[in-house]
Amino acid sequence: MSVFVILMKSPSMHIFNFSFTATVARCYSKIGFVGLGNMGSHMAKNLLKKGYKLTVYDVNKSAVANLVEAGANNAPNAAEMSKDVEVVISMLPSNQHVLDVYTGENGTLSTARKNTLLIDSSTVDPSVSQTIALQARKHNLRFMDSPVSGGVNAAKDGTLTFMVGGSKADFDDAKSVLEVIGSRIVHCGDVGMGQAAKLCNNMLLAISMIGTAEAFNLGQKLGLDAKVLADIINSSSGRCWSSDLYNPVPGILPNIPSSRNYEGGFGTTLMVKDLGLVQSAATRTQAPIPLGSLAHQIYRAVIAQGFSTKDFSVVYQFLKGKN
Repeated sequence: MSVFVILMKSPSMHIFNFSFTATVARCYSKIGFVGLGNMGSHMAKNLLKKGYKLTVYDVNKSAVANLVEAGANNAPNAAEMSKDVEVVISMLPSNQHVLDVYTGENGTLSTARKNTLLIDSSTVDPSVSQTIALQARKHNLRFMDSPVSGGVNAAKDGTLTFMVGGSKADFDDAKSVLEVIGSRIVHCGDVGMGQAAKLCNNMLLAISMIGTAEAFNLGQKLGLDAKVLADIINSSSGRCWSSDLYNPVPGILPNIPSSRNYEGGFGTTLMVKDLGLVQSAATRTQAPIPLGSLAHQIYRAVIAQGFSTKDFSVVYQFLKGKN
Protein backbone atom coordinates (compact mmCIF):
# COMPACT_ATOMS: atom_id res chain seq x y z
CA MET A 1 0.00 0.00 0.00
CA SER A 2 1.37 3.49 -0.88
CA VAL A 3 0.41 6.90 0.44
CA PHE A 4 1.21 10.04 -1.57
CA VAL A 5 1.78 13.23 0.37
CA ILE A 6 1.72 16.46 -1.65
CA LEU A 7 3.37 19.51 -0.13
CA MET A 8 2.62 22.84 -1.72
CA LYS A 9 5.63 25.11 -1.74
CA SER A 10 6.02 27.96 -4.13
CA PRO A 11 7.18 27.95 -6.77
CA SER A 12 7.56 24.14 -7.06
CA MET A 13 5.56 21.13 -5.91
CA HIS A 14 7.23 18.19 -4.14
CA ILE A 15 5.69 14.69 -4.06
CA PHE A 16 6.80 12.18 -1.45
CA ASN A 17 5.90 8.48 -1.75
CA PHE A 18 5.78 6.65 1.61
CA SER A 19 5.31 2.87 1.26
CA PHE A 20 4.32 0.63 4.13
CA THR A 21 2.68 -2.73 4.73
CA ALA A 22 -0.62 -2.77 6.58
CA THR A 23 -1.11 -5.67 8.97
CA VAL A 24 -4.62 -7.08 8.87
CA ALA A 25 -5.70 -9.89 11.19
CA ARG A 26 -7.13 -12.92 9.42
CA CYS A 27 -10.78 -13.84 9.58
CA TYR A 28 -11.61 -17.49 10.15
CA SER A 29 -14.81 -19.49 9.69
CA LYS A 30 -13.87 -23.18 10.06
CA ILE A 31 -12.71 -24.35 13.49
CA GLY A 32 -11.83 -27.75 14.91
CA PHE A 33 -12.33 -28.25 18.65
CA VAL A 34 -11.02 -31.18 20.69
CA GLY A 35 -11.78 -31.67 24.39
CA LEU A 36 -15.45 -31.24 25.29
CA GLY A 37 -15.32 -31.43 29.07
CA ASN A 38 -16.82 -28.97 31.54
CA MET A 39 -14.88 -26.08 30.04
CA GLY A 40 -14.48 -27.10 26.42
CA SER A 41 -18.14 -27.86 25.83
CA HIS A 42 -19.17 -24.31 26.76
CA MET A 43 -16.36 -22.78 24.72
CA ALA A 44 -17.37 -24.81 21.68
CA LYS A 45 -21.04 -23.86 22.06
CA ASN A 46 -20.15 -20.18 22.19
CA LEU A 47 -18.28 -20.52 18.90
CA LEU A 48 -21.36 -22.13 17.35
CA LYS A 49 -23.55 -19.31 18.63
CA LYS A 50 -21.34 -16.82 16.79
CA GLY A 51 -21.76 -18.64 13.50
CA TYR A 52 -18.46 -20.51 13.21
CA LYS A 53 -18.51 -23.81 11.31
CA LEU A 54 -17.32 -26.24 13.98
CA THR A 55 -15.97 -29.79 13.78
CA VAL A 56 -15.48 -31.49 17.15
CA TYR A 57 -13.76 -34.55 18.57
CA ASP A 58 -13.75 -36.14 22.02
CA VAL A 59 -13.50 -39.68 23.35
CA ASN A 60 -16.70 -38.97 25.29
CA LYS A 61 -19.42 -39.79 22.76
CA SER A 62 -22.14 -38.19 24.86
CA ALA A 63 -20.27 -34.88 24.90
CA VAL A 64 -19.85 -35.07 21.13
CA ALA A 65 -23.56 -35.83 20.68
CA ASN A 66 -24.49 -32.72 22.66
CA LEU A 67 -22.37 -30.53 20.38
CA VAL A 68 -23.69 -32.20 17.24
CA GLU A 69 -27.21 -31.49 18.46
CA ALA A 70 -26.17 -27.84 18.87
CA GLY A 71 -24.97 -27.72 15.25
CA ALA A 72 -21.40 -29.04 15.13
CA ASN A 73 -19.99 -31.72 12.85
CA ASN A 74 -18.17 -34.64 14.47
CA ALA A 75 -14.93 -36.38 13.55
CA PRO A 76 -13.67 -39.87 14.53
CA ASN A 77 -10.23 -38.62 15.61
CA ALA A 78 -8.07 -35.51 15.86
CA ALA A 79 -6.52 -36.06 12.44
CA GLU A 80 -9.88 -36.12 10.66
CA MET A 81 -11.05 -33.13 12.69
CA SER A 82 -8.03 -31.10 11.54
CA LYS A 83 -8.15 -31.80 7.78
CA ASP A 84 -10.42 -29.03 6.58
CA VAL A 85 -10.27 -26.31 9.26
CA GLU A 86 -8.37 -23.05 9.61
CA VAL A 87 -8.03 -23.11 13.40
CA VAL A 88 -7.76 -25.96 15.92
CA ILE A 89 -8.56 -25.33 19.60
CA SER A 90 -7.82 -27.94 22.26
CA MET A 91 -8.95 -28.10 25.89
CA LEU A 92 -7.48 -31.27 27.43
CA PRO A 93 -6.71 -32.66 30.90
CA SER A 94 -2.96 -33.40 30.90
CA ASN A 95 0.45 -33.21 29.25
CA GLN A 96 0.06 -36.62 27.63
CA HIS A 97 -3.41 -35.89 26.26
CA VAL A 98 -2.09 -32.76 24.55
CA LEU A 99 0.96 -34.56 23.14
CA ASP A 100 -1.23 -37.39 21.83
CA VAL A 101 -3.73 -35.05 20.14
CA TYR A 102 -1.05 -33.06 18.34
CA THR A 103 1.89 -35.41 17.79
CA GLY A 104 0.49 -38.92 18.25
CA GLU A 105 -0.91 -41.38 15.74
CA ASN A 106 -3.97 -39.77 14.13
CA GLY A 107 -2.81 -36.47 15.59
CA THR A 108 -3.47 -32.97 14.33
CA LEU A 109 0.04 -32.35 12.98
CA SER A 110 -0.32 -35.27 10.57
CA THR A 111 -3.20 -33.76 8.58
CA ALA A 112 -3.62 -30.03 9.29
CA ARG A 113 -3.18 -27.78 6.26
CA LYS A 114 -0.27 -25.38 5.93
CA ASN A 115 -0.52 -22.28 8.15
CA THR A 116 -3.37 -23.71 10.25
CA LEU A 117 -3.44 -21.93 13.62
CA LEU A 118 -3.25 -24.35 16.57
CA ILE A 119 -4.41 -22.99 19.94
CA ASP A 120 -4.01 -25.16 23.03
CA SER A 121 -6.06 -23.91 25.98
CA SER A 122 -5.15 -26.82 28.25
CA THR A 123 -3.00 -26.23 31.32
CA VAL A 124 0.24 -28.15 30.81
CA ASP A 125 3.97 -27.84 31.41
CA PRO A 126 5.45 -24.96 29.36
CA SER A 127 8.01 -27.40 27.93
CA VAL A 128 5.18 -29.45 26.38
CA SER A 129 3.90 -26.38 24.52
CA GLN A 130 7.41 -25.55 23.34
CA THR A 131 8.01 -29.11 22.13
CA ILE A 132 4.79 -29.17 20.11
CA ALA A 133 5.51 -25.71 18.67
CA LEU A 134 8.86 -26.93 17.31
CA GLN A 135 7.25 -29.93 15.64
CA ALA A 136 4.41 -27.78 14.30
CA ARG A 137 6.89 -25.48 12.55
CA LYS A 138 8.34 -28.48 10.70
CA HIS A 139 4.85 -29.02 9.26
CA ASN A 140 4.42 -25.29 8.43
CA LEU A 141 1.82 -24.97 11.20
CA ARG A 142 1.48 -22.26 13.85
CA PHE A 143 1.12 -23.37 17.47
CA MET A 144 0.19 -21.22 20.48
CA ASP A 145 -0.43 -22.01 24.14
CA SER A 146 -3.46 -20.22 25.53
CA PRO A 147 -4.54 -21.50 28.97
CA VAL A 148 -7.55 -19.87 30.59
CA SER A 149 -8.69 -18.44 33.89
CA GLY A 150 -12.23 -17.96 35.10
CA GLY A 151 -13.70 -21.42 35.55
CA VAL A 152 -16.84 -23.07 34.22
CA ASN A 153 -19.11 -20.04 34.70
CA ALA A 154 -16.76 -17.83 32.67
CA ALA A 155 -16.55 -20.52 29.98
CA LYS A 156 -20.34 -20.58 29.81
CA ASP A 157 -20.65 -16.78 29.74
CA GLY A 158 -17.80 -16.26 27.28
CA THR A 159 -15.81 -14.17 29.77
CA LEU A 160 -12.65 -16.25 30.14
CA THR A 161 -9.20 -14.70 30.42
CA PHE A 162 -6.71 -16.16 27.92
CA MET A 163 -2.99 -16.11 28.69
CA VAL A 164 -1.39 -16.50 25.28
CA GLY A 165 2.13 -17.57 24.33
CA GLY A 166 3.21 -17.23 20.71
CA SER A 167 4.41 -14.78 18.10
CA LYS A 168 2.79 -11.35 17.96
CA ALA A 169 1.51 -12.05 14.45
CA ASP A 170 -0.14 -15.31 15.52
CA PHE A 171 -1.56 -13.61 18.60
CA ASP A 172 -3.15 -10.91 16.42
CA ASP A 173 -4.66 -13.59 14.17
CA ALA A 174 -6.01 -15.58 17.12
CA LYS A 175 -7.69 -12.65 18.87
CA SER A 176 -10.77 -12.59 16.63
CA VAL A 177 -11.54 -16.18 17.64
CA LEU A 178 -10.55 -15.94 21.30
CA GLU A 179 -12.63 -12.79 21.82
CA VAL A 180 -15.73 -14.88 21.05
CA ILE A 181 -15.07 -17.13 24.05
CA GLY A 182 -13.22 -14.73 26.34
CA SER A 183 -13.35 -11.14 27.55
CA ARG A 184 -9.63 -10.61 28.19
CA ILE A 185 -6.91 -11.83 25.84
CA VAL A 186 -3.35 -11.22 27.12
CA HIS A 187 -0.17 -11.77 25.11
CA CYS A 188 2.37 -13.14 27.61
CA GLY A 189 5.32 -13.63 25.26
CA ASP A 190 6.72 -16.53 23.27
CA VAL A 191 5.28 -20.06 23.22
CA GLY A 192 5.14 -21.46 26.75
CA MET A 193 4.72 -18.12 28.49
CA GLY A 194 0.94 -18.46 28.65
CA GLN A 195 1.43 -21.70 30.57
CA ALA A 196 4.03 -20.04 32.80
CA ALA A 197 1.59 -17.27 33.70
CA LYS A 198 -1.22 -19.74 34.39
CA LEU A 199 0.91 -21.94 36.66
CA CYS A 200 2.23 -18.99 38.66
CA ASN A 201 -1.30 -17.67 39.11
CA ASN A 202 -2.68 -21.03 40.25
CA MET A 203 0.17 -21.58 42.69
CA LEU A 204 -0.61 -18.24 44.30
CA LEU A 205 -4.33 -19.06 44.28
CA ALA A 206 -3.73 -22.34 46.11
CA ILE A 207 -1.54 -20.65 48.71
CA SER A 208 -4.01 -17.81 49.29
CA MET A 209 -6.97 -20.20 49.60
CA ILE A 210 -5.16 -22.25 52.24
CA GLY A 211 -4.25 -19.06 54.10
CA THR A 212 -7.83 -17.81 53.92
CA ALA A 213 -9.18 -21.14 55.18
CA GLU A 214 -6.68 -21.13 58.07
CA ALA A 215 -7.61 -17.58 59.08
CA PHE A 216 -11.35 -18.26 59.12
CA ASN A 217 -10.93 -21.54 60.95
CA LEU A 218 -8.83 -19.83 63.62
CA GLY A 219 -11.25 -16.91 63.89
CA GLN A 220 -14.21 -19.18 64.47
CA LYS A 221 -12.34 -21.22 67.08
CA LEU A 222 -11.61 -17.94 68.87
CA GLY A 223 -15.32 -17.15 68.87
CA LEU A 224 -15.55 -14.74 65.92
CA ASP A 225 -18.59 -14.80 63.66
CA ALA A 226 -17.37 -15.74 60.17
CA LYS A 227 -19.39 -12.99 58.45
CA VAL A 228 -17.99 -10.36 60.79
CA LEU A 229 -14.47 -11.61 60.13
CA ALA A 230 -15.11 -11.56 56.37
CA ASP A 231 -16.27 -7.95 56.59
CA ILE A 232 -13.10 -6.99 58.48
CA ILE A 233 -10.68 -8.90 56.24
CA ASN A 234 -12.26 -7.66 53.02
CA SER A 235 -11.83 -4.04 54.07
CA SER A 236 -8.34 -4.56 55.49
CA SER A 237 -4.88 -5.64 54.39
CA GLY A 238 -5.77 -9.35 54.40
CA ARG A 239 -8.20 -8.93 51.54
CA CYS A 240 -7.69 -11.30 48.58
CA TRP A 241 -9.77 -13.01 45.90
CA SER A 242 -10.15 -16.12 48.06
CA SER A 243 -11.70 -14.12 50.91
CA ASP A 244 -13.64 -11.51 48.94
CA LEU A 245 -15.09 -13.34 45.93
CA TYR A 246 -14.65 -17.06 46.66
CA ASN A 247 -14.85 -17.38 50.41
CA PRO A 248 -14.42 -21.00 51.57
CA VAL A 249 -16.84 -20.67 54.51
CA PRO A 250 -20.39 -21.84 53.67
CA GLY A 251 -23.06 -19.13 53.77
CA ILE A 252 -20.86 -16.06 53.50
CA LEU A 253 -21.36 -15.66 49.75
CA PRO A 254 -24.22 -17.07 47.67
CA ASN A 255 -23.79 -18.94 44.38
CA ILE A 256 -20.23 -20.12 44.94
CA PRO A 257 -19.12 -23.71 45.63
CA SER A 258 -18.69 -23.34 49.41
CA SER A 259 -22.38 -22.48 49.70
CA ARG A 260 -23.35 -25.42 47.47
CA ASN A 261 -21.60 -28.19 49.41
CA TYR A 262 -18.43 -27.41 47.44
CA GLU A 263 -19.95 -28.67 44.20
CA GLY A 264 -18.77 -27.33 40.83
CA GLY A 265 -16.02 -24.78 40.52
CA PHE A 266 -12.35 -25.79 40.26
CA GLY A 267 -11.84 -29.31 41.55
CA THR A 268 -9.18 -30.35 44.05
CA THR A 269 -7.85 -32.94 41.58
CA LEU A 270 -7.26 -30.19 39.01
CA MET A 271 -5.52 -28.05 41.61
CA VAL A 272 -3.25 -30.96 42.52
CA LYS A 273 -2.49 -31.49 38.82
CA ASP A 274 -1.55 -27.83 38.36
CA LEU A 275 0.55 -27.77 41.52
CA GLY A 276 2.34 -30.87 40.29
CA LEU A 277 3.17 -29.01 37.06
CA VAL A 278 4.37 -26.08 39.17
CA GLN A 279 6.62 -28.39 41.18
CA SER A 280 8.12 -29.90 38.02
CA ALA A 281 8.76 -26.48 36.49
CA ALA A 282 10.32 -25.19 39.72
CA THR A 283 12.59 -28.23 39.95
CA ARG A 284 13.68 -27.85 36.34
CA THR A 285 14.47 -24.14 36.75
CA GLN A 286 15.81 -24.47 40.33
CA ALA A 287 13.29 -21.90 41.58
CA PRO A 288 12.57 -22.14 45.33
CA ILE A 289 8.82 -22.49 46.03
CA PRO A 290 8.52 -23.58 49.68
CA LEU A 291 4.89 -22.45 50.01
CA GLY A 292 3.97 -23.82 46.58
CA SER A 293 5.43 -27.20 47.52
CA LEU A 294 3.59 -27.20 50.84
CA ALA A 295 0.33 -26.28 49.09
CA HIS A 296 0.83 -29.25 46.78
CA GLN A 297 1.22 -31.60 49.74
CA ILE A 298 -1.80 -30.13 51.53
CA TYR A 299 -4.07 -30.56 48.52
CA ARG A 300 -2.85 -34.12 48.04
CA ALA A 301 -3.87 -34.74 51.64
CA VAL A 302 -7.25 -33.12 50.93
CA ILE A 303 -7.84 -35.67 48.19
CA ALA A 304 -6.69 -38.52 50.44
CA GLN A 305 -9.34 -37.47 52.96
CA GLY A 306 -12.13 -38.03 50.43
CA PHE A 307 -12.57 -34.55 48.92
CA SER A 308 -11.41 -35.42 45.40
CA THR A 309 -14.72 -34.48 43.75
CA LYS A 310 -15.09 -31.18 45.62
CA ASP A 311 -14.06 -27.62 44.76
CA PHE A 312 -10.59 -26.65 45.98
CA SER A 313 -12.07 -24.27 48.59
CA VAL A 314 -13.04 -27.43 50.53
CA VAL A 315 -9.59 -27.14 52.12
CA TYR A 316 -11.49 -25.15 54.77
CA GLN A 317 -13.40 -28.29 55.79
CA PHE A 318 -10.21 -30.33 55.63
CA LEU A 319 -8.54 -27.98 58.13
CA LYS A 320 -11.58 -28.24 60.39
CA GLY A 321 -11.14 -32.02 60.38
CA LYS A 322 -14.43 -32.77 58.61
CA ASN A 323 -15.10 -35.12 55.72
